[in-house]
Amino acid sequence: MKKIITFAGSNSKNSINKELAIYATTLVEDTEVDVLDLNDFELPLYGIDYEIEHGIPDNAHKFLEHIKSSNGIVLSLAEHNGAYATVFKNIFDWMSRIDGKLWSDKPMLLMATSPGGRGGTTVLEIAKGRFPYMGGNIVGTFSLPSFGTNFQDGTIINEELNAQLTEEIKQFQNSL
Repeated sequence: MKKIITFAGSNSKNSINKELAIYATTLVEDTEVDVLDLNDFELPLYGIDYEIEHGIPDNAHKFLEHIKSSNGIVLSLAEHNGAYATVFKNIFDWMSRIDGKLWSDKPMLLMATSPGGRGGTTVLEIAKGRFPYMGGNIVGTFSLPSFGTNFQDGTIINEELNAQLTEEIKQFQNSL
């Protein structure tokens, strides 16, 4: 059985991106899912002086090991001021110090959602442009706009958007 990891690029305890990521994994068949929470991998703010003095923290190594031991990644990025949430950028930076190709060419379904009508499309574009240089094998992308309107009771209620996600899931599933 294939093992996938899923997580949100957020440290919110009530992350809408985590809800979306978990929902998406319920659509992937015949897989074991490991749900990760960035709150369980607390890290100091990345800085070269810290790295020289203390080395790379264990939690960066642990998170990277989850990536490397998986067959695929489902990631939903929170968008803060048009970019990655600080907590995601920080773990991303720490892992890149261990392995510049940190995504390890694992098939990746990359998503974002937000309360607004753009659904995190700006952060998705940033990630789609950057991740391939870091070993990212993005096989599908999905943006869910207006989370509160389109996602209720653990599912996407907008049939058209749910169909779009289902198509992206098929691509992801076939790449595992």
